[in-house]
Amino acid sequence: MLDEARRGLRHGTDVVVGVVECHGRPRTEELLAGLEVVPRRQLSHRCGSFTEMDVDAVIARRPQVVLVDELAHTNAPGSRHKKRWQDVEQLLDAGIDVISTVNVQHLESLNAVVESITGVAQHETVPDGVVRRADQVQLVDPAPEALRRRPAHGNVYPPEAAASADRFRPGNPTALRELALLWVADRVDEYLREYRHDHGIDAAWRARERVVVALTGGPEGDTLIRRAARIAGRGPGGELLAVHVARSNAPSGCSPADLVRQRRLVDSLGGTFHSVVGDDVPGALLDFARGVDATQVVLGGSRRRSWQYVRGPGVGATFAARSGDIDTHIVTHEHVGRGRDTTPKRSGTARGRAVASWAVALLGPLVPAAVLVPMRGGVALPGDMLLFLALTVGVALFGGLWQAVSTAVVGSLLLDYYLTAPTHTLKIAAPGNVLALVVFVVIALAVASVVDLAARRAQQAARSQAEADTLSFLAGSVLRGEGALPALLERVRRTFGVESVAVLQRDGSCGPWESVGSIGPNPPTRPDTADVEVPVDESLALVLSGRALPADTRAVLGAFAAQAALALERRTLVAEAAEARRLGEGHSVDTALFALVARDLRAPLAVIKAGASGLRSHEVDWARAERAELLATIEAGADRLDQLIGNLLDMSRLRMGTIEPLPSDIALEEVVPGAVARVARTAVRVSVPGTLPTVRADPELLDRVVANLVENAVLHTPPETPVIVAAEVVRDRVELRVVDRGPGLPDDAKDRVFEAFARHGDAPRSRGVGLGLAVARGFAEAMHGSLAAEDTPGGGLTMILTLPASTEPRPELGSGPEPGPDDLPAEPAS
Repeated sequence: MLDEARRGLRHGTDVVVGVVECHGRPRTEELLAGLEVVPRRQLSHRCGSFTEMDVDAVIARRPQVVLVDELAHTNAPGSRHKKRWQDVEQLLDAGIDVISTVNVQHLESLNAVVESITGVAQHETVPDGVVRRADQVQLVDPAPEALRRRPAHGNVYPPEAAASADRFRPGNPTALRELALLWVADRVDEYLREYRHDHGIDAAWRARERVVVALTGGPEGDTLIRRAARIAGRGPGGELLAVHVARSNAPSGCSPADLVRQRRLVDSLGGTFHSVVGDDVPGALLDFARGVDATQVVLGGSRRRSWQYVRGPGVGATFAARSGDIDTHIVTHEHVGRGRDTTPKRSGTARGRAVASWAVALLGPLVPAAVLVPMRGGVALPGDMLLFLALTVGVALFGGLWQAVSTAVVGSLLLDYYLTAPTHTLKIAAPGNVLALVVFVVIALAVASVVDLAARRAQQAARSQAEADTLSFLAGSVLRGEGALPALLERVRRTFGVESVAVLQRDGSCGPWESVGSIGPNPPTRPDTADVEVPVDESLALVLSGRALPADTRAVLGAFAAQAALALERRTLVAEAAEARRLGEGHSVDTALFALVARDLRAPLAVIKAGASGLRSHEVDWARAERAELLATIEAGADRLDQLIGNLLDMSRLRMGTIEPLPSDIALEEVVPGAVARVARTAVRVSVPGTLPTVRADPELLDRVVANLVENAVLHTPPETPVIVAAEVVRDRVELRVVDRGPGLPDDAKDRVFEAFARHGDAPRSRGVGLGLAVARGFAEAMHGSLAAEDTPGGGLTMILTLPASTEPRPELGSGPEPGPDDLPAEPAS
């Protein structure tokens, strides 16, 4: 890094040192000598003093390049950011290039692997995505033997401490070098892919690896995530998806804190976290993997003890048997075989229903027995069986198959003991009764099975119908061209019974998430805070909060997510269409501008040229009065040309949005008379009392507004009729009225008159290009005021300029006389 800085200095690059850690190494200090170092910031914590890079000082210095050592460093408490790589991101946002350093063991995805090789735990890490976003990654790759000689020579540690550096044992540098080479090779693959894209090379690509890692929320999750990240990172474009499957009728027994930490780890590695619900964990996991087109699935070795396998094979073995063409990795970890509670713990509602169903199944047969025993002999055995059969069917509907089986068994025993001769014994005297009881049990089991299956199919049919209705709604909305995102999100919220739904978007794959649409209270702002996340791509996701959803709802949720993406795209297209219309209108304005400029600017130019040519002519002996008249004509033409060009430039500034008013407290009597005198060619009566409050406006813009309004009024008022300019207070605003006695305008033209290049039939063709009023309204609105037109009583048009009154009290004026309405000359000099 320091060598690179010196090379940059030799080539004229402005390089400074933000932070470089020498650690007492003399060679490093020699290379640092002569480089400009930005002083560090002093921090105090727990009676200790620390120094950290002063990010604000570096930004204020604004070099081309800054050196920032140890990218994974954790800043001292009191710093703006927790990690130094976050400081680097702020420097990059400020437009400063950064050269930094990071060791292979500090990369998040390799941290655990390096620890297993060296036996040294590294607690400071940097997300891989931060390093991969660098424009250039350079691997410093000395030979392993050269690395081992550096400590021996005292270049890393003091010579007496080098022997205890465990990470430099034989073999360690070779293993770490291989890890670093593999990691950088992935980055080279990305460079190659970008090159092919930029040069339009359509070469065949390897299939994208989508690696799903199954998390239980247990302590082994961190190991599984890092292993899955390494698998996903081996090929170009690999994706990492973490999924946690929770049972619908029981909490998983996982640690919420561990899950939150693992979510953050997945996000830091550039992956996505998902949560699904399913009683059949392997089935739900397989549904999810197939739904996202996963190519590989990573699972942890089972934590069951040996005797717990009597309950059946573990999730990993079951999934591997069902996975088909999806590669399955069973990763060992230190918690394998240490045991955990694998008995599902039912939630309160599910547990209560289960207890009630079993109570009815076991105790319910006592009710028909109690009714039939007193009537013994009055009802035949087949009739008794029908009553117990009806109870079995009811239990099947309420509880399920196994509860119904229990009811059938208990009922058959009660029939035998109390209602079949000989009674009070399980012996059966008549062979026909044996056959009847057997048939009863078989029929009860068959009916219970059919009823249970029918109930399940009814639930599935209802859910399928709901999904079909939902998909039909989505298809219809697409065909109708509907794209209202709030309505779509409300439909998602109602369909799945969640509290809130949001669509999150970010720039690229590592930018911050931003909500572009939401419904419901407290919508999620990040995928890792949502209960359900359905990614559309790496920069767009549909998230839901309120409850977790079964895995088989992902198909419908995916359709909703796709429709939300279409709605966003439609919104973008509408905005682009509006921008295109605006540009089209601008093109129309430009066309009108060229047409009008070609005509209207020629008039004052012709006047100036004719006057100048006449004065230069030697064939005419001009008298003094004639020469003065020609000079006045030239000056008037130049003034007119200057005004036309000024309006054109002002209109251009308004269209470009570059008008930045500098408001101050202004007294109207200080601005209006001067603006009127500059443009008036006939009598103008000004009535602006000195007792008016000051207005909050830009003096230059206000002068232009008043001048344009007065000029327009003079243009349309007969010469013998004065134009009136008057001001008054209306609540917290001040109104300035410019009144003319011209022909006026119809109501439908009162707003169009403020459009650029607006001309009306009564406007003389030799005056103006139709920009004066458009510029006046634009300047008025830029000063948070307004400009409107209304009829003048008795004929004519009144322009009303409204400006906000100042909140500060008006300063005391001197005792001099106030200007009266007749203080302006009827024919001011040019």
